[in-house]
Amino acid sequence: MINKPRLSFWQIWNMSFGFLGIQFGFALQNANASRILQTFGADVEHLNWFWLVAPLTGMIVQPIIGYFSDKTWNKFGRRRPYFLAGAILTSIALILMPNAPHLASWISPMFVGGGLLMIMDASINISMEPFRALVADKLPEEQHALGFSMQTLLIGIGAVVGSWLPYILGNWAGIPTESATAGLVPPNVVWSFYIGAAVLISSIIWTVGTTNEYPPEFYENEATEEKTKAKFTIPKTMWQLLLVQFFSWFALFSMWVYTTPAVARHFYDTIDPASKAYQEAGNWVGILFGIYNGVSAIIALSLPKMAKKLGRRTTHALALTLGGISFISFLFFTDPVYLIIPMIGIGIAWGSILSMPYAMLANSIPPKQMGVFMGLFNMSITIPQIINGVFGGFILTFAFKGDPIYSIVMAGVLMILGAVSTFFVQDKLDEKMMK
Repeated sequence: MINKPRLSFWQIWNMSFGFLGIQFGFALQNANASRILQTFGADVEHLNWFWLVAPLTGMIVQPIIGYFSDKTWNKFGRRRPYFLAGAILTSIALILMPNAPHLASWISPMFVGGGLLMIMDASINISMEPFRALVADKLPEEQHALGFSMQTLLIGIGAVVGSWLPYILGNWAGIPTESATAGLVPPNVVWSFYIGAAVLISSIIWTVGTTNEYPPEFYENEATEEKTKAKFTIPKTMWQLLLVQFFSWFALFSMWVYTTPAVARHFYDTIDPASKAYQEAGNWVGILFGIYNGVSAIIALSLPKMAKKLGRRTTHALALTLGGISFISFLFFTDPVYLIIPMIGIGIAWGSILSMPYAMLANSIPPKQMGVFMGLFNMSITIPQIINGVFGGFILTFAFKGDPIYSIVMAGVLMILGAVSTFFVQDKLDEKMMK
């Protein structure tokens, strides 16, 4: 086996710093895509169809990028060329998406916006999955949990600022929160996307410039070992994590798609995307999303300590349970300010979702095939979102009578089921701790 040196806190910070920018852009997309698409004319029952393009592109792109990044080596390294290419493409998509009406001539802005959402997500995926592989490439087994938790910390920081930025620009910087022309995105949202593009490209350049990668020769001994084994075998742990991931990411997709219309309907008494009240609801959802991401950042570095004491499975199950209860509690609040409370629980679940499954998986993957396996594991994220994208609208229309608050409640039930499923995952490190 390869003996990798332990890295310092700041070395791990630098190699993960690009994730701050990636999540800055991702948070802008998550918090604002639904209201942007509704501004362009999309109905709430059809939002899931537009969001469907994101996991579909991720399912296609990430295994391909993982495969080629395993085999790449040039002056920029193994994973870093993909960070940089993805960052450039994502930045362009961030600039163009809120300007979709200006790009539309004979195609509806709604479909231009949906196409740009697809391009943005594909580009984010080009950068994102090699970052996951880089942690496993560079760190010894005992630092995997710390490495993925560091990514969670930086994801949380980027997502907080990205989620809050439209509110900050509109309420503190004096940038208008309503468009002067119907069908256009408010200026505070447009400028947030411009700033997001700049932050994303800058943070990726920081990681590319401060982080070195091990050359291919470093993995030669491992490659010799792998030739004596089956060429390609999916680890048992990966199969077992699929159910946990299915419940978790089906729930998260519902949150991203339906929180804004649910909050607008139940707390601001509006279903009209053009109304001032709806825009206020959208800005408040950005604040709420920033809170859950902020909580994930705060608890990120404590998760490895909890996992060391309780085991990674128990830690993850507790976090998912808390997230599930928090989603269900949406039904019982009457003031949008109090939604801060469930966002704390959701943030704890999110922090664990971004780190614990990857930490459990990384120990069971051959180092030379880390990129392709991490790319394949991304299907456990994209497939539940695709299924939700296909059926979520029908569930909303026929089971919940068009009321999106019940899609949020359903997300809570599914997350609790994910917690139960965690105890059926085989984790070698947990088993060592029990002995």
